[in-house]
Amino acid sequence: MTWRYKTLSNPTKPLAGWRVLVPRGGPWGDHVAADLRSRGAQPIVAPMINFAATDNAPALEAALTRLADGDFDWMTITSATTVDVLSSHRAIVAPGTRIAAVGETTAAALVAAGYRVDLVPAEDNSARGLLAEWEAATQGVVPLRILTLRSEIAKPLLTEGLRRIGHEVESVVAYRTIGVPVDPRVVADVAAGKVQALLVTSGSVAEQVQAQFGPVPETTLVACIGPRTAKDAAALGLRVDLVAEAPSAEALIEALSHVAELR
Repeated sequence: MTWRYKTLSNPTKPLAGWRVLVPRGGPWGDHVAADLRSRGAQPIVAPMINFAATDNAPALEAALTRLADGDFDWMTITSATTVDVLSSHRAIVAPGTRIAAVGETTAAALVAAGYRVDLVPAEDNSARGLLAEWEAATQGVVPLRILTLRSEIAKPLLTEGLRRIGHEVESVVAYRTIGVPVDPRVVADVAAGKVQALLVTSGSVAEQVQAQFGPVPETTLVACIGPRTAKDAAALGLRVDLVAEAPSAEALIEALSHVAELR
């Protein structure tokens, strides 16, 4: 059965005794781990994906040079991993260039890395949601010069949508997503039912969970960060037990806490 919950209003220590796998490291993983600990959980930070350099490094470097020079009116960021790429390149965003993030998780990563965020969809935290709110947020100005940074495997929904509106879009692959083998001891603990929950934060993570842990024991909750990730996970054959109401780490942990309180 799949549970769907909104935010929890009275968090105490509902996850006491729970071991929860956090599938990403870095500042995001540290933040999630701290939130889990505050609710009594024992987080297991086990990065399952990482980014590798794009196959077209000159194109990325040229785009980042133009970004620093102020050649773009807007830049769109569709994942926290893209923020990691910006940080690793010490990318500079010109003062006149505005930044749009597809969701709260990506926006939080931008702020943590020292970048500003000018637009986050209010309703649907996705590329589709960003497109739906784009014209209102930009007062219908056309054409705008837009840099879209994306993963090699990302669907070009945002790029194509912005071009259809009439904007000048430069789409650049910022990174390739690769799987990271989890410590065999963690794999053994999951197989033995010693991990109470697995957090699934993207389709790429879902793919690795299925490949490295599948089939996940029935006693272990597979918790997805939002409906889109849940859909991707299900398409891969991964069982989905819990879906956060909103695609953010905070909402995911709130939903997990709700389930823990009911047990």
